[in-house]
Amino acid sequence: MSKPLPEITVKAVFLGIILSMVLAGANAYLGLFAGMTASASIPAAVISMGVLSLFKKHNILEDNIVQTAASAGESLAAGVIFTIPALLLMGYWETFDYLEIAKIASVGGLIGVLFTIPLRRALIVEAKLTYPEGIATAAVLEAGNAKSSGAEDEVQGGLRLLTLASVTAALMKLGQQGFALWHSAMEGATHLGRSVFGFGMDLSPALISVGYIVGRNISILVFSGGLISWFIAIPIYTAIHGYEGDALDAANTIWDTKIRYLGVGAMVVGGIWSLIKLFKPLMVGIQASLKAYSKIQSGEELKREENDIPIKYVAIALLVLMIPVFMIYNDILPTPQLAILITIIMMVFGFFFSAVAAYMAGVVGSSNNPISGVTVATVLFASLLLLAILGSGSLQGAAAAIMVGAVVCNAAAIGGDNLQDLKTGHLVGATPWKQQVMQVIGVLSAAIVLGLVLDILHTAYTIGSPTLSAPQATLMKAVAEGVFQGNLPWAMVITGAIIGVIIIALDIRQERIGSDFRIPILAVAVGIYLPISLTTPIFIGGMLAHFGDKMGATDSTRKKGLLLAAGMITGEAIMGILVALPIFLTADKDWWPNYDGFGWLGPILVIAIAIWFITTLKADRTQVGEN
Repeated sequence: MSKPLPEITVKAVFLGIILSMVLAGANAYLGLFAGMTASASIPAAVISMGVLSLFKKHNILEDNIVQTAASAGESLAAGVIFTIPALLLMGYWETFDYLEIAKIASVGGLIGVLFTIPLRRALIVEAKLTYPEGIATAAVLEAGNAKSSGAEDEVQGGLRLLTLASVTAALMKLGQQGFALWHSAMEGATHLGRSVFGFGMDLSPALISVGYIVGRNISILVFSGGLISWFIAIPIYTAIHGYEGDALDAANTIWDTKIRYLGVGAMVVGGIWSLIKLFKPLMVGIQASLKAYSKIQSGEELKREENDIPIKYVAIALLVLMIPVFMIYNDILPTPQLAILITIIMMVFGFFFSAVAAYMAGVVGSSNNPISGVTVATVLFASLLLLAILGSGSLQGAAAAIMVGAVVCNAAAIGGDNLQDLKTGHLVGATPWKQQVMQVIGVLSAAIVLGLVLDILHTAYTIGSPTLSAPQATLMKAVAEGVFQGNLPWAMVITGAIIGVIIIALDIRQERIGSDFRIPILAVAVGIYLPISLTTPIFIGGMLAHFGDKMGATDSTRKKGLLLAAGMITGEAIMGILVALPIFLTADKDWWPNYDGFGWLGPILVIAIAIWFITTLKADRTQVGEN
């Protein structure tokens, strides 16, 4: 019997920690800016293969360990930025509490890892869910570790493309954000009678890249949500109530104060529907896992590739983690008894929604996971419960509801990522418990830096401003405060819920007739509450992916397109943080000099980026004999 390849090595752990921190910071910026994050597994795998190839000894399982830790950082960033900035936006925090953020992020992330360990066997081995990004990452790892000079050249070429794309997007971000050479977006509005129609497009390579990664279907649905807000709801609202002043300013104000709550209603319905739809298969899967573990307890020996962290240690760790969860809530709630109740509720929600996220990652992938939907549902439920106990007008109650949502959101984000990485490991022959240990390391590494990243970004850009709008956090704040202050526009929320039910019915019909074009409610809901200037480039990116397929893109060119997109996202996000750094250090928001007269350059560069995607997707068609 051959000796198993080493997995958790010093160089792999060190690289995994660094990438977890860097990609957590990059995705924190992207999520605050765009309201969406992108899976970091494939770029992390390519970086790992490129860096570890410099060592005499390296192997595919080390690369897998690195991407496991790195993707945990990216996922934890989503859980943090979707919720925690709401505490500052509502005035409960005056500044970001670094230690509190590290505590919430690490506890929530660890709960997500632990909750989904018993689900690995059920969802990956028994149910054989797809986990599309996990499969793609495994394919990249296997191709890059093939014993041939061609494979080595492909890895190095991919790394060069990733680097070039990162540098290009970073320079564009420096020109726009640092030196103000051009505006960040093209926006406008017009009116037809009393009805106002608004439109816009952010000049962001990262947003185009997000659309490319999520693909045609999701990008169309996100854009459709934007059209519901800006081409249907706002015109109807202004036709009935009228508007004052500039048409674009009026459209933005109406969307912010009224129309985006349609997205709240749709999100809540989507989160509840996800739980209802997945309850039965999750229960069946959990039962299968418990049966498997009972066989282990009876002495049955497992193969290395089936060896998880033992369930008894998982249970003990979860019980221990209830202590810091209780401490988080005890600091904010008036009585220990209420803190205990909220802790129990959070653990129940955390388990179910981690399981939902784990299942959904297996169906639609980690990037399309509906964690914001289940988090909105959690915040709304916690707010209504605490309203009944504490009464109206309680800032503590609203903040506590956000805290519940924060831990649940972190757990759900990591839950989906954990199963995606375990799917990759299952395909390449990794040891599950070692990946689960690296998930823990990745979570703790990212938790250390995310508070500092938020502080830097807030000092430079002001989180919640048009520059860094933090869509999900703004939404969580609006829901929690609206419940306690009694000013939540319930008519809009209920209308959004009705829209959500209609979309679910349409999706059920699409499923029944066997259509490839599905209509997941949460994708549309995301579009409803995002500014249309963000959904437009996402739509363009999705169309670039679609046109690439129509032109005959191969697996090789699709992989190049994915690396191009990942590089664009990473470069723009990292430069966004670097531009903020001198402002943070000097407390001078005018630190960067501004240069006027280059407004024409932004649109031209974005067109050039779109052309780059198209040429990349069709680059080697002649080599494979396609016409």
